[in-house]
Amino acid sequence: MTLRFACAASALTLACALSTPAFAQGPDSAAVESAAATVAVSAADKGSDEKIAGFDLARAAAPAAPAMAVSAGSADITVSNAVVTAAAAAAAQGAAAPRDERFSVVLNQDAFFGFYPTFNGLIPVSDTVDLSFYGIMWTTDAFGNGPGSDLWTEFGIGANFILNGGKLQIKPQVGLTNGALLSRGVRDEDGDPTGTGGNFADGIVPSLTVNYSDATFEAEYYGGYYAALRNRNNDGSLDFLHTWINAGYKFTSNFSAGAHYELLSNTRTAGGGTAVVYQWVGPYVQFALKKGFFARFTAGADIESGNDGDFYKLAVGMSF
Repeated sequence: MTLRFACAASALTLACALSTPAFAQGPDSAAVESAAATVAVSAADKGSDEKIAGFDLARAAAPAAPAMAVSAGSADITVSNAVVTAAAAAAAQGAAAPRDERFSVVLNQDAFFGFYPTFNGLIPVSDTVDLSFYGIMWTTDAFGNGPGSDLWTEFGIGANFILNGGKLQIKPQVGLTNGALLSRGVRDEDGDPTGTGGNFADGIVPSLTVNYSDATFEAEYYGGYYAALRNRNNDGSLDFLHTWINAGYKFTSNFSAGAHYELLSNTRTAGGGTAVVYQWVGPYVQFALKKGFFARFTAGADIESGNDGDFYKLAVGMSF
């Protein structure tokens, strides 16, 4: 009997990594306002008999250095050198507030993997780098040793690099799988699976996720390689590659649509060979709300030779 299986990537990247930085609201912004309050304005027309329309906030703000003199009968705006220096320093130091910590949860279901909740957390460590951690809780019994037992569980960490003003995010990660899917679980003296126990560090998962999003375009790439760590020299251990790419157009801030391609390939099967499990091609539609909620539905054809039926997948998530 041939087993077909795979692991999904952190699909939560669909929703969690594309938030826009907030602008500063703290002491630096107050410094800018204080600096602006030292501006003295006067305006007049040389040939006009009307009174000059003017105001001077310098006295109310009590600036450290007096404003430069303003010549009457002109439309000049003058600012003291001290004000210029203070405003420039405040703008340079406080233009944007630090990014907040972020956490996303996504509920996924598709025609092959079944139901699997995922999560992803991002902790800023610099202006352009986050510490990333993620997990996948598989609920498909076929990935364990029986109904409800030794369920496959994945957890990993990595980094999220923010480029191009936040539009491009590159996230390499490394995860550990736990259970009996890659290692085939506990073995007897002859090296055969007993079907009665799973393994910690059943396998290792290096992966790369790349997201791009601007006002009108969105795209994502994922590639992950799943390699057995335990019982690796036995014929029952398994490795596989899971990858996808999609891209779409944002018709509004709430609705987008595009195309999706996904490949699952066993690079080492129980018999020592290789096999392509599926190739999925089809469109997707996505709805997104301002508070971080989204829903994406993808469906289409399995174009791998010899496969029957269509594919479909639904992801519903929130980021906070």
